[in-house]
Amino acid sequence: MVDLRQLRTFKSVAELGSLSKASDRLRIAQPALSRHIKLLEHELRIELFTRNGRGMVLTPAGHLLFDRTAGLVRQIEQVRDDIQSVGGAPSGRVVLGLVPTVSCVLSTRFARRVIEELPQVSLCIVESYGGHLVEWLHRGEMDLALMYGPSVDLHLSVDTIGRDHIVAVGPSGSGLAEQKEVSIEWLSAQKLVLPSHSHGLRILIEKALSRKNLPIQVVVEADSFRVLTSFVEDGLGYTLLPHSAVRADAAAGRLELAPIARPGIARELIMARPADRQPSIATAAISDFIRIEIERLRSEGLWDIQMTQAGHPDAALR
Repeated sequence: MVDLRQLRTFKSVAELGSLSKASDRLRIAQPALSRHIKLLEHELRIELFTRNGRGMVLTPAGHLLFDRTAGLVRQIEQVRDDIQSVGGAPSGRVVLGLVPTVSCVLSTRFARRVIEELPQVSLCIVESYGGHLVEWLHRGEMDLALMYGPSVDLHLSVDTIGRDHIVAVGPSGSGLAEQKEVSIEWLSAQKLVLPSHSHGLRILIEKALSRKNLPIQVVVEADSFRVLTSFVEDGLGYTLLPHSAVRADAAAGRLELAPIARPGIARELIMARPADRQPSIATAAISDFIRIEIERLRSEGLWDIQMTQAGHPDAALR
């Protein structure tokens, strides 16, 4: 009969591709983990991994088992964590997803706050783009994600935190910082470096230009936030990014920024979690702390975000 230990072992080996790495994560001797996998394969009467010199690779049957059980194992672990949290401090593991432009502003401060104030919570921050975060939320492998909307048709439980303002970004010496603001028409006349067509920011920018029937000049594309800023720094073109993500680079003199003339361009910042299960006590605590930390960054002038009433930290604690 398949048991939880076998499924936990299977999940860790599948994610890490190695018995030795899974042994380090689970703190269980490697021979015991190997025995769990063999018992699971015997029970299911099929091989779940292909063993080779580079590690362990899932077979088609292994992929199917992983897709069907990874979220289930996560839910069972959270039930255990919640029982241990009753009457005490929140405890357990929380996997938090962040898009890169949010991660660069929030991650370090937030991790320090969790270590200091939620010492029994094990926080795992995963940085990736919105499409990947949505997939992992649907599969139950991630508990919470902070990313950009729109939130329509995500089929997730979503709270809107606020609207994040987008600014024009240029290289040092471009004179961009001397401009009070730049118009959409000005942006249309510039050579731009932008994410690819599937990226939400690219879609937002193209819509802003198309509303005025303006062309767009994209000289090179990159789906990496840091690659985009390096392109701009080297003078390949201008880009558009959330102010918070490039504020430090501008302060260091590597980039220049200018706001976009009204109505401007803004992105909906959302907090999402799986819709088919209740958040654990630890996940709920992390969710509240995120709102509080974003409000602190806003009040300190480090994040130019217009928070919604629902996203205000006082609302989160009511």
